[in-house]
Amino acid sequence: MSVTAIIQARMDSTRLPQKVLLPLAGRPVLSWVARAAQLSGVCDHVVVATTEQPADDVIVKFCAEEGLACIRGSEDDVLDRFVTALDTYPAETVVRLTADCPMVDPGVIAQAVSAFQAVSDSVDYLSTVLTRSLPHGLDVEVVSAQTLRIIHHVAKGVHRVHVTSAIYTNPHLYRVAGLVFSPDCSDLRITIDTPSDAELISAIADAIGDRPPSWRELVALLQSRPELRALNAKVQQKALEEG
Repeated sequence: MSVTAIIQARMDSTRLPQKVLLPLAGRPVLSWVARAAQLSGVCDHVVVATTEQPADDVIVKFCAEEGLACIRGSEDDVLDRFVTALDTYPAETVVRLTADCPMVDPGVIAQAVSAFQAVSDSVDYLSTVLTRSLPHGLDVEVVSAQTLRIIHHVAKGVHRVHVTSAIYTNPHLYRVAGLVFSPDCSDLRITIDTPSDAELISAIADAIGDRPPSWRELVALLQSRPELRALNAKVQQKALEEG
């Protein structure tokens, strides 16, 4: 089945503006995410979905320079952006990624897509977050294009911001599955949402260089370097309603 990976990205982040183009080992954050999707080997298209706001012109320019597909849409209706991307780059399967997770593992993307497609007749949505076992920031969600279009017609409020939440919060309506990894390392946080997060991610990039690490390598690094774990240990994950 054909696969389109969609990366949502905007410059006007609440807690850390312009984070998606922060440099990591000489490469912008957004480029790390796109590279991971490309190197997964399972995505027919990798598309950046940004907004029509002038502040995001720089994202469009960056994508043009990098040869990345890019679409623009509503700032607040992220779900509509995803459907626009799917209309432009059709596929049967959609991978949802966010531009503030530069350390996402290409291998996890491949595993998630493979697992989803193996059970696609009986599952509408599969992700690594239903029962979280990986660190925050290594999240991968896979959904059928048909299901994405269904929720586009019915989702309201916060569900239009969070794209897939209308699916996994209604398991009585949609068939959902989780991908669980061992050992459980869900206590770790490897995403960029605050200055403290950015400090940690920069330190990781300095340690590993300009390449996508596996989740096991990341966990091993943080377990061996408590001073790195401490950098963002006090950061609280935003609640679903916060957007």
